[in-house]
Amino acid sequence: MSAISLFEEKQVRRAWNATEEKWYFSIDDVVQALTGSVNVKDYIKKLRKRDPELDSYWGTNCPPVEMAGADGRKRPIKAANTESLLRIIQSIPSPKAEPFKRWLAKVGYERLEEIENPELAAKRMRAIYQQKGYSEEWIEKRLRGIAVRDELTDEWKKRGVKEQKEFAILTAEISKATFGMSPAEYKEFKLLSNPKENLRDHMTDLELIFTMLGEASTTEIAKKRDARGLPENQQAAKAGGTIAGDARKALEEKSGNKISTSENFKALPESAKRISRKKS
Repeated sequence: MSAISLFEEKQVRRAWNATEEKWYFSIDDVVQALTGSVNVKDYIKKLRKRDPELDSYWGTNCPPVEMAGADGRKRPIKAANTESLLRIIQSIPSPKAEPFKRWLAKVGYERLEEIENPELAAKRMRAIYQQKGYSEEWIEKRLRGIAVRDELTDEWKKRGVKEQKEFAILTAEISKATFGMSPAEYKEFKLLSNPKENLRDHMTDLELIFTMLGEASTTEIAKKRDARGLPENQQAAKAGGTIAGDARKALEEKSGNKISTSENFKALPESAKRISRKKS
């Protein structure tokens, strides 16, 4: 069970930060759900006093985020992303907080295992996709795509590209050159309106292959050109995406079929079975 689903079960208000690509949760709602306190703000005040470390970075990690109140009006309230919220929960001495703490301990233990043996991470990810109903062939391509993406982002970091916003800009450049759509436009094309839905988890085998080609080409071009900073890596991203885009167009011309499809995997395992039947 993920942290997101744990918070969802508690009917906690939340807001999606598109820039950071993270959920922010109402701190008051979480604390009230886990403590039953009649005066949440006073409880939080005492909580911070008991935990000086938590209090020291409260202002930084708990920014005001606009959310709707009981009256339906939106106003700024203190919120925290998943990581910060779990840190707050660690300091709550309540039996209701124990499931969160156990989940956090389990995730932490698994992460340590994966550091010791990286193959475990791939095995666990494979198991998750199998449970969702994806085919083995699709899973192989998805996992390979993750490895290609990791290699690209590692290269960007070395070349002075800032994470999150600049990563998103470069990813959009590759996608537009490869498919003629930015990731946001592609999600809309596939009718994916939920921010939690990962575009690549809804791509077909060929869409994943051309995504990999665009990102792998970008990595090689950035290395060859010794691209530094955002502008130079933007040019490398366009060039890498163009290689994949040209290959996509060539295949479409020869096969007579469009690579980009509105097909998504919302109805797994039914959609996985349908795609599998198309291949046979």
